[in-house]
Amino acid sequence: MTAPDLKPDLKLHAIPDWASVIIRFALEEMAVPHTLVKKDFDAGDLDSPVYRAINPLGLIPAMETPNGPMFETAAILLWLTDRHGSLAPGPQDADRAAFLSWLFFTSNALHPAAMALIYPDRPAGEAAAAAAIAVAHEQVRARLGLVEAMIAAKHPRWLSATEPGVLGYYIGTLVRWMTMLPPAPHAITLTAFPALHAVLAAHEARPAALRVALADGLGPTPFTNPVS
Repeated sequence: MTAPDLKPDLKLHAIPDWASVIIRFALEEMAVPHTLVKKDFDAGDLDSPVYRAINPLGLIPAMETPNGPMFETAAILLWLTDRHGSLAPGPQDADRAAFLSWLFFTSNALHPAAMALIYPDRPAGEAAAAAAIAVAHEQVRARLGLVEAMIAAKHPRWLSATEPGVLGYYIGTLVRWMTMLPPAPHAITLTAFPALHAVLAAHEARPAALRVALADGLGPTPFTNPVS
């Protein structure tokens, strides 16, 4: 009798400390076997026709699945949680609607504002970068404030210090990148967001998160006290 094929059926295209690490946190937490396909940005890997067939935008992350290739962080996270039944409310759960709202808020509002803060020349050009930073800083603080208020008021199980979730890993990674920016005048810290700080501290201390952080050289506290 032939042994079953145990090869992972997921291939995650990744660059260390890019958005693919959000997917890695989720896969490791779920204990889902997968193959990591490392890409080299400087070598032009993301512009190759082969990769563009997987992700037409040439961005990270992208994942090859039994259902075909996927891209966009939130889409991959949602597919994984539904497929494996963990780290988020399921389709029939009462808190599914709230979770979806905040997942797409993170993807469509918080993530773009974070990128504008980190790379202000992208939306505004070099000449207007300083103004773009100021706008992005206010957007980020306001949007993190909404997350903070929601956690403090609702104590959702899908973004909590007692239960891991994909949204904690997603927001934690964005916060990591923003708090690694040079300080004032537009520094982002977790001081003003104690409820969120508690959630991210709990997530980064989980064995799965520590394994990813060690593999990618992110340090032992990648969200609350990140190192480059």
